[in-house]
Amino acid sequence: MPSDRSRPYPLGVSLVPGGANVAVYSETAELVEVCVFDGDEETRFPLPEHTGHVFHGILPGMEPGTRYGLRVHGEWDPDRGLRHNPNKLLLDPYAKAIEGGYDWGPSVFGHKLDEPSEMDETDDAASVPRCVVIDPRFDWSDDASPRTSLSETVIYETHVKGFTKLHPDVPEELRGTYAGLGHPSAIEHLTRLGVTAVELLPVHQYVQDNHLLEKGLSNYWGYNSIGFFAPHGAYSSAGDGGPQVDEFKWMVKALHAAGLEVILDVVYNHTAEGNQLGPTLSFKGIDNAAYYRLVEGDESSYFDTTGTGNSLNVGHPAALRLIMDSLRYWVTEMHVDGFRFDLATTLTRQDGSAELHSAFLTLVEQDPILATVKMIAEPWDTHGYQLGGFPARWSEWNGRFRDDVRSFWNSGDDVLGTLSQRVLGSPDVYEASRRSPLSSVNFVTAHDGFTLVDLTSYDHKHNEANGEGGNDGEDDNRSMNCGVEGPTDDPEVLARRRKQQKNFMATLLLSAGVPMLLGGDEMGRTQNGNNNAYCQDNETSWFDWEHVDDDMLAFTTELLRLRSENHTLRPAWFRQAPSTGSKNTVVMRRSDGEKVEPEDWENPDVRAVTFVLAQEGDDTFALLLNSSDNGVEFTLPDARGKTWRLVISSDPGHEEGGLGASLILGGRTFALLRSTVNA
Repeated sequence: MPSDRSRPYPLGVSLVPGGANVAVYSETAELVEVCVFDGDEETRFPLPEHTGHVFHGILPGMEPGTRYGLRVHGEWDPDRGLRHNPNKLLLDPYAKAIEGGYDWGPSVFGHKLDEPSEMDETDDAASVPRCVVIDPRFDWSDDASPRTSLSETVIYETHVKGFTKLHPDVPEELRGTYAGLGHPSAIEHLTRLGVTAVELLPVHQYVQDNHLLEKGLSNYWGYNSIGFFAPHGAYSSAGDGGPQVDEFKWMVKALHAAGLEVILDVVYNHTAEGNQLGPTLSFKGIDNAAYYRLVEGDESSYFDTTGTGNSLNVGHPAALRLIMDSLRYWVTEMHVDGFRFDLATTLTRQDGSAELHSAFLTLVEQDPILATVKMIAEPWDTHGYQLGGFPARWSEWNGRFRDDVRSFWNSGDDVLGTLSQRVLGSPDVYEASRRSPLSSVNFVTAHDGFTLVDLTSYDHKHNEANGEGGNDGEDDNRSMNCGVEGPTDDPEVLARRRKQQKNFMATLLLSAGVPMLLGGDEMGRTQNGNNNAYCQDNETSWFDWEHVDDDMLAFTTELLRLRSENHTLRPAWFRQAPSTGSKNTVVMRRSDGEKVEPEDWENPDVRAVTFVLAQEGDDTFALLLNSSDNGVEFTLPDARGKTWRLVISSDPGHEEGGLGASLILGGRTFALLRSTVNA
């Protein structure tokens, strides 16, 4: 086999005239074989060159559509972190497409199930998927990222399959696929609503968990990645033999044409291989210690800050290069516009503790390709909470916003002070480090928890369908059923729930920061009290387009229109008191119109507040919030225009129009008022 033209980089398979260059990184391997499949027939090609821990060579005849895998020879010594087993067909870490799934059985484990220290010699080729060589060419024509500024961004968190699986206007063969999400009927809902970006739950190739399959369930969310360059094949309407790549690109192109950005929820903190008792699917058999953090002094075990059994070794150049190469690939080749990093704190733990100046964050900060896209951290993992601890150009999921807003509207104690911080963009978290409110991705609901309907319909989680005895899922939900647990026909209970849903939505969309809307909340989606529907790939999770809540949809659309059209409602920097001379000001008043005193912030009886929001050249707005059970008369502040006008409220009895000197808000009600400049 000719090798004079082979190169150690880029890693993976790269097409060249007459074949492909193949490069695989491993410090500890003795031999790497590329196994090419024609049906069940396997032909093995050893990679002859070895440069700087990279095995590489040219494989003649390799072309788009070729199925292949890797076999890696080397020592088996788990006590030293070595888990090479050439009997196991491994996925190429840089595979661009992956075909098939796993037939779970003893053969996919590198060790003997009854004796984990011993190597299992059963060949597993018949039980594992294949990598597929792709043609990277695609007609992007005039595709361009919308490059929406953070101050104008509204994120819509959704799931590729769940969004269109039941959509009646999407052709049945496209429902639940990339093509379905890119269909005009799907896009029309997003553009009419007024969001600017979709944040997709994981679309990297992931693995179905055996323990779920045995229960008749499946991994729906997808936080179990194995292929960081490959779009998940099951979401393709054209099959998983390679067309999934072009279909994903087509979806991105269609969303871009509609002015929508595409943000991926990415899982670089762990893989599907689990701990020392998990299967050997790829990284574990290629270079275990390079890709995973092992327990110092007990290298047969895995250091885990993710709750999944393993953590990627972000202190090693090989793992860091994998992550960075993957990120750049999705930007340059797949044209995505940003990333939300699951358990991002794990990626900063190169030596065990979370570090602002970790190698990963430093690499991201200096990378010119990633400088053009949005970077969003989930700033925690199982070992710590890091809100406010990421670099200035990052945004962060703000869990305090979720908790404090829920507490305010659902009868929490001593919440006025913290609620005010959240509405103003969390200056208590970001202002000291000179970061703006746009560092805060605000949310009230997300995929891992109650939907908005369920937040106002259940006091407790109802996760029995997950098969874990109701022990899974968060217990601290700060929810309120408004008088009845679950479904009811009681009109008073339904009216209370509707007001609360609008209160939450308004607080989210009228607060400073980047709002993230859980897909389906605008149309009344329920999971029937399940707050951990990770394994519910069924009607529990799929969007119900036959029973859209038109009132909630219209309300949310109107709020998003107001936010989009008025700079005052989406400030890029923290508001200041008028006395500072700032053009972007805020005044907070009690319901009686007087200044909020220090003792009011911690007074549990003070549950009503007015925010007067002003910006030079724009209308002035007053946001009135009353989370008490009783009605409250608000003395209205002086208006910059001639009058205050009611714009929108959660009280159906309020009518839009001019107001006098005061306004009575019923219990648990918000109202937004407007004073037009020179009115």
